[in-house]
Amino acid sequence: MNHLTNSRKGKGEVTILDVWAAKKRISSLIHKTPLLESQILSDKLGRPVYLKLENVHNTGSFKVRGAANKILRLNEKEKKRGVVTFSTGNHGMAVAYVAKKLGIEAVICISKRVPKSKVDSLKSLGAQIEIHGESQDRAGDRCYELEREKGMTVIPPFDDPHVIAGQGTIGLELLEEIPDLSNVIIPLSGGGLLSGISMTLKSNDPGIKITGVSMAHSAVMYESLKAGKPVQLDEQNTLADSLLGGIGCDNQYTFHMVQQYMDDLILIPEEEIAYSMAFMMDHHRLIMEGAAATGIAALLGDHVAQQNGAIAVIISGNNVDLSVLQHIIQDYSKKDNSKHL
Repeated sequence: MNHLTNSRKGKGEVTILDVWAAKKRISSLIHKTPLLESQILSDKLGRPVYLKLENVHNTGSFKVRGAANKILRLNEKEKKRGVVTFSTGNHGMAVAYVAKKLGIEAVICISKRVPKSKVDSLKSLGAQIEIHGESQDRAGDRCYELEREKGMTVIPPFDDPHVIAGQGTIGLELLEEIPDLSNVIIPLSGGGLLSGISMTLKSNDPGIKITGVSMAHSAVMYESLKAGKPVQLDEQNTLADSLLGGIGCDNQYTFHMVQQYMDDLILIPEEEIAYSMAFMMDHHRLIMEGAAATGIAALLGDHVAQQNGAIAVIISGNNVDLSVLQHIIQDYSKKDNSKHL
């Protein structure tokens, strides 16, 4: 377990008014997601624990909110030229889905590390796929080449005010449904999700605590915050593959917003991510990818400080290979059975 606090320096350029505008803009494509109280987690912590089920979107993750808000702002000329993005998978699926709904050409640039399940999903959405390099950053290089060559509009995965505002609509839904909300646990990679939600929540109640969660290896935002500036890291294999990728050396928004709004950052070991994925299948019959399970792991591992009020955990996505899930469940069953021998 690792914690990182900050001095709240920096100033975000996305406002609560942008989030309200995004809510209205995306309403034709995006529906409010369910909020489920987890009785087993509530009993464990002695306070209400709610799961915000962003894994129920058609694309399997929260990313569709930001993608929709960005693409719906394009003018007709921009729509005709098409859109392009780079992604570890989930954002690419979101862009492909929205583009297909609106009849816009989309090119999705991914690295060779993107899991087969996500590549198959991208293909099913009809987007053109370009595989380039061994990391999201290298796929991003190809994305910006296509912007220059074809005049396509780049839909950034996180460091964009309209994408951030789209993700912030989750915060509005939490405020509507949990009056005594005191802590929100949010998977953290490039920071678009955490930036949007935390700015929205703290604009309403600065006392709400924001806890970021990431995997223990290749956590670029964590290392960047320690360094005081964006840094680059080699990507390593992890169950939380959705949290891989750099934050951009010229990061304009999310780095400073994470600095400003996040209260704590917890790094989760791989074995705890795996256990949490299986735990949620066992107790809630919920399929979630490794990135989404980091928040559950923070609770199961007693990594979150005790306080009063309700906790909300953002269940960010469900895009995981079934073969990976099967292996995790088998290991979990063996460990569970061993407890009763």
